This record gives sequence, C-alpha cells and structure tokens, in this order.
Amino acid sequence: MSAAGKLLVDIHTHVYLPRYAALLRSRASVPFIRSTTNSEGVKEDRLLILDHEPSGGRPVGAQYWDREERLMFNVEKLNFMDKHGIDVSIVSTANPWLDFLPASQAHTLASELNNDLEEYCSTAPTIASHQIKRLYGFGLLPLVPEITTSALLEIVHQIGTLPHLRGLIMGTRGIGKGLDDEALDPVWAAIEKAGLVVFLHPHYGVDGSAWGDKDNGHVLPLALGFPFETTTAATRLILSGVFDKFPSLRLLLAHSGGALPALSSRLASCIDHDPVVASRLKHDARYYLGKLYLDAVAYGPEELGFVSDVIARADRYELGSSVNSAPNRSTGSKRMLFGTDHPFFPPLSSSEKWTSVTTNLDAIDAVQGWTEEDKNGVRGGNAVSLFNLQG
Repeated sequence: MSAAGKLLVDIHTHVYLPRYAALLRSRASVPFIRSTTNSEGVKEDRLLILDHEPSGGRPVGAQYWDREERLMFNVEKLNFMDKHGIDVSIVSTANPWLDFLPASQAHTLASELNNDLEEYCSTAPTIASHQIKRLYGFGLLPLVPEITTSALLEIVHQIGTLPHLRGLIMGTRGIGKGLDDEALDPVWAAIEKAGLVVFLHPHYGVDGSAWGDKDNGHVLPLALGFPFETTTAATRLILSGVFDKFPSLRLLLAHSGGALPALSSRLASCIDHDPVVASRLKHDARYYLGKLYLDAVAYGPEELGFVSDVIARADRYELGSSVNSAPNRSTGSKRMLFGTDHPFFPPLSSSEKWTSVTTNLDAIDAVQGWTEEDKNGVRGGNAVSLFNLQG
C-alpha cells in the first residue's frame, strides 16, 4: 500500500494477453513476434509492430504477456506493481490492437479478448482496506474498415457490462477515415451513454521520411511521432464538433496530450481566421482542452505544470464566459493521471526500478503550484474518481 493509505494508480500500462500473443506468433508479417537466437546462442523473442523496425524489432520478455496458466494469469503485472508500490492498474492491450485484421475476425477477437481481460482483472487480489481489485481494464473495439455499426455497438455494450472493464483503448484511424468520421457518431453516443472512458493511444506516428536517413533507433518515432499522431487525432476530434455533440464523452489522451497543449492557442487563432471552420464550434478551441483527461507520462515537472495551466484556463474560453482570473494549476491537475507505459522502456538490469515509474513520480512530486492534495490526486485519486473505483 502506498504511503498514508493513498492509492497509486497506473492508468497507462499494457499487456499482450496469451490469445493475442499467440496470434502475433502465428504471423509472418507486421505485426508479429519473431523468435531468434542471439550471438550468445540464447533464444529471444522480438516484437515487430511497425514497418522498418530498427534493429529487427524490440527484444521482449515475459513482462509483455502474462502467463497462459490461469493460476498465474496476471503474475507478471502484479510483480511489477509490487516492486514499484503501485496499488491499482488500468490495463490495456498494447498497440496495434486489431487494426490489421479483417472485420469478421476483428469482431470475434475483440469479444474474446474483452472476456479474457475481464478474467485477467477479476482474478487479481483485492485491496482489503479499499475493497477494490488491483486490476481493471480498457476493452477493445474492432475498429477496422468494413465493420458494421451494429457490430461496434455490440462490443461497446459488452464492455459496459463486464464489471472490471471501465473503458476502452482506441487508436487514431477509426474505421479507416479517422476518428472525426461521422459514421462513428453512433459509437460515440453509445460510449457516452455507457459512461466508458476512451483512452486514445497512438501507433502509426507520422510519415517516416521526416526522420531522415540517419539511424537514431526508436527515438524520433517514439519521442515525436507518437505524440504528434495523438495531437492530430485529438485536434481533428475537436474540429469535428464531437465534444459539442457528445459533451459528456470522457476522452483520455496518452503522453500528456502530445503537442496539443502547447499549440492550442495557435490552433484557436487558425480557426478564427479560416472561413471553413470559423463558425463550426460552439466554443473557442481552447475550451475543449478542459474537457479532456491527460495521462502524466511527460517525464518532467515543468511539462506537467504547463499542461495543468492549459487545462485550468479552459473555462475562460467557454462561450459567454466572464472568467478573467489567472489559471489555477490545482484545477488543471484534476484531469491528469499517473501512468508508466509498462512494459515498454524496461531498464537494462532486472534488478533496477523502471525509470518510467520513478521519473514520472518524481515529476509529479516536483510540480510547483500543486498542493500535496493535487499530487495525490494525480498519483491516484483522480483515477479512483474517473474510473469509479470506490469499493
């Protein structure tokens, strides 16, 4: 248990469940898991989820997929949590989800994986002092071209009825035309009605030609490409009027919203000067950032403080607002939540703690202008509220 009885909740943590890992192992093209033997004669698995993966893919081990034996179904995740003092995790299937499958197979697998994830979470131990489980989950939608609306609505309903699934993870491509596709409006309506949280997560990045010919490993695609993808997808959602049509929709952005907080005033100015979109939205674009939730996977206190300022000022941009006061960082912190991005970015030694945990916790602790109550909220209290984790 965390200090002073406060819960530490990780809302950005992934797994490849056995059924999904088996699918990846059965494939010979991206995405797939390839077994190789290294120069020392040791067998290792490499995960290739993107075309042109540097170094022949990422070395992966047991932390990426929990064990097939049902009695040890979630042991790897729980061991990681115990090592780092994490009380509760909201677990999601890691990218690329079901994007590469035909519609009928994606539909079937989504249902099966959601049931698998429910079992994965429901078999976790309970925190006796709070009467809540240690694992909850984000389900999967079969968001692929040619999927029917009825099939998507069926899976939204399934997720909403599974007691340990509190939302769903979603990539940026929708059913082929992006998340601003009006064909998704019935899906947004169903998600809003069910009270599910949508975790928007990148996978494709941006055009790889932007990175040039120099070998920089995974750095540019991960540090820039992923957040830029999230920035574009979230901006398209704002421009489409989704948050005007579905004002109670709860959208959680990965990687602290990418570049959207820093570019939000530029976005608002561009909208004001463009006759195509100038009168489309009910509010100034900056208002909608206050409707979002952001993970706190930013690795620095200055970045977290800035993002909380941007969230906190949102009310002044509501139509007809008379708010003129300076933004209060405490207000912005209420929509920010701790995450680790486990099992990606492992330490070089198995005995080390993961810097994705320690650096992000240190960053939360060092934000100037956040009270201890605010910091406890970001560490876990906000997640308890957003995902209704009360016992």
